[in-house]
Amino acid sequence: MKIFKFLLIVFFVSMTSSINTFADEAKMKKGLEIFNETAGCAACHVLKAAGSVGNIGPNLDTVSMTIESVTDMVTNGLGVMPAFGEGEILTKEEIDIVTYYVVNAAGK
Repeated sequence: MKIFKFLLIVFFVSMTSSINTFADEAKMKKGLEIFNETAGCAACHVLKAAGSVGNIGPNLDTVSMTIESVTDMVTNGLGVMPAFGEGEILTKEEIDIVTYYVVNAAGK
């Protein structure tokens, strides 16, 4: 009986890990779509993982970023970068997804 309980726990832990991996992959795929298409970030930024070679904004593969700093920049803009949170150009969910993508794809 103890072996069965142990195997059951191992099964649930591995399933949770698989579900999280799938969710992360789906979030990265959606983030790439927002980066390249919806928001058009690729037109201004270099991000190797996205295949983008823009030359207006900073090279995202070489700058230091956090979830908080990217969320702030995408939401509020800076200089020539538009504020995607104003006028709901991107929804809060889209901002969260593209932020997750950029932070996790940069430098790869």
